[in-house]
Amino acid sequence: MGNFGYEATDDAGVIKKGNLTADNIEKAEAELRGQGLTIISLTEQGALSQDINLSFGGKPSSRDLSVFCRQFVSMTRAGVTIIEALRMLEEQTENVMLKKAIEGVRNGVEKGDTLANSLAEYPKVFPTLMVHMIMAGEASGNLEVAFDRMALQFEKAEKTRSMVKKAMIYPIIVSVVAIVVVIIMLVVVIPSYTETFASLDAELPKITVGVVNASNFVINYWYVLLAIAIGLIFGIRKFRTTSMGKKFFGGLALKIPVFKNLTVKSASALMARTLSTLIAAGVSLPDAVEIVAGTMENVYFKEALLNAREQIIIGVPLSKPLRDCGLFPPMVYHMVRIGEESGNIEDMLVKLADYYDEEVESATQNLMAVMEPMIILVLAGIVAFLIASILAPMMGLYDAVGNM
Repeated sequence: MGNFGYEATDDAGVIKKGNLTADNIEKAEAELRGQGLTIISLTEQGALSQDINLSFGGKPSSRDLSVFCRQFVSMTRAGVTIIEALRMLEEQTENVMLKKAIEGVRNGVEKGDTLANSLAEYPKVFPTLMVHMIMAGEASGNLEVAFDRMALQFEKAEKTRSMVKKAMIYPIIVSVVAIVVVIIMLVVVIPSYTETFASLDAELPKITVGVVNASNFVINYWYVLLAIAIGLIFGIRKFRTTSMGKKFFGGLALKIPVFKNLTVKSASALMARTLSTLIAAGVSLPDAVEIVAGTMENVYFKEALLNAREQIIIGVPLSKPLRDCGLFPPMVYHMVRIGEESGNIEDMLVKLADYYDEEVESATQNLMAVMEPMIILVLAGIVAFLIASILAPMMGLYDAVGNM
């Protein structure tokens, strides 16, 4: 039996959160659907796997937007007008930034503007993808379908992002533990042996001298190390926003074998899912590819898709630039080519997205399986090195006494 945390909406669009116990996640889903609930998220709860939502005042997460879309659909299907639905969503939304944006959207609609144009006034809250989808939904009279598709899009994006974040929880915790252990060894343990080392009438091994000097430096100049650490953190974050930084970290993610697999599969899943959603909404292929490029986190995939857009404009099939860029797996451009030839590219992209969603989950698990022993070995190596620095002079003394 497992404990599962869920977030769902009822027929009236009211959000419900809670926990339930079930044999597996499939039975948990069946139980929630049996209660007439629409599942937004469902995760098995554990000490390190519980979702923590801290987005009350920051930029809305994909989950926040998914809930917004699901509730909007539920309300409009129940006969509530768009303006009234927006007013109700404004009242019950917890995220401050999203609440203010919904208020602005409602005011725009009340003044006679379209819903899509009103959403476009808040690009930091509602992504371009969503604006284009709603615009297409309004033009075709299928606004509920557009919101449904966007809810699914946000849910898939949140699931993928959540899996990657959870994969990093363990390495981060172990890394923090390693740093704490090293600090304790240098600040507490090593100094307690300093007098013992000084009393030894013998030359200390280089390893011990180095560790003692490091201990003294940490104790006497800890503020220098703290300033360096803070400077590095802010420096790296600033560097990541520059063109050179994006190239550096994007290339690093594609060169390190343990991360490359996850990076490529995540990008493939996001590209396929987003592109299929836009094509289904009636967005032209060049515009759709440009929008998809804007959703890519890795700059190399972004550049590859922007180049693909230029190729499409001059009549080249999408599958060709996807193949020529050398970033996407063969399955991606082969499936796209089959979709182009059969005139059914949307369905092919949906199947491709489903496949790579599963591959991302598998790649995440493989990444954790590889990183866990590596991190433990590194931590063990650091501790062993410090212990060896303590034991080395003592062992030398014992040897000297034994030879007398």
